[in-house]
Amino acid sequence: MEVAKLEKTIFNVVSYSGGKDSTAMALKMIEEKIPIDCILFCDTGLEFPQMYEHIDKFERETGLDITRVKPDMPFEYLMFDKPINRRDESPIKIKYGADKTGYGWPGPKMRWCTKSLKDMPRERFLKAFKPYYEIRYYVGIAADETKRLERKTNQNPSHVHPLVEWGMTEADCLEYCYSKGYDWGGLYELFDRVSCWCCPLQPLEDLRKLRVHFPKQWEQLKEWDDRNFRTYKPDYTVRELEMRFQFEEECIRMGKPIRGKEFMAALRERLAGSRDSRREA
Repeated sequence: MEVAKLEKTIFNVVSYSGGKDSTAMALKMIEEKIPIDCILFCDTGLEFPQMYEHIDKFERETGLDITRVKPDMPFEYLMFDKPINRRDESPIKIKYGADKTGYGWPGPKMRWCTKSLKDMPRERFLKAFKPYYEIRYYVGIAADETKRLERKTNQNPSHVHPLVEWGMTEADCLEYCYSKGYDWGGLYELFDRVSCWCCPLQPLEDLRKLRVHFPKQWEQLKEWDDRNFRTYKPDYTVRELEMRFQFEEECIRMGKPIRGKEFMAALRERLAGSRDSRREA
């Protein structure tokens, strides 16, 4: 005789980064009375101070507890001190003379930070529930983020994308959050996207703003880059970025352009002197 298979109870988990999309999704789910069993925030330790304040405010005003999970090892340890099985003849060791500790700065082809700081802590937390529950995972992907929707990780049948079903774009999400009294201390007035402040993949325009508006984080960025075997950007160290931004400011004061061949030639000349000094040192 066959034993009937019991259906698992659904465990509704909201993936919450604290950004405009996940905040809009969570607020709308509350408004629509969609069941929420857990609001899960993977804390990298690298969010802007205003983001942590926003998350606390959301928790306080909604009355819903946020489950905060952290990685086993912090970002700085992973970047500099974690033992790595790096082959003696690996391209990384040959090019940079790197020892066998630390991943170095993440990059587009090696985003170890996402896996170590977010994916692994999330899966470790959810693993305890999977034997007893069917996980329904709500992900805040906006209706106009077609490339994110196409990624394999977002094709998981347990993932639900309410913003897509509601037709809410990124702009809609931000406006909706503003209407509910959430403004992130002005972060979205500076940046289109708000994630880890130290991310090497952010555009130069965001780094210009980081240097001006978040000097403490900028100084930390320089200190980490000085210790790194990889440069922060493929063509720039953080100190070279600072030189570029200072040179741009000089050009603006003199009424000169900060784009085009003439500017780039002058910038290369200025950076060359700095790089020669560094080699001699």
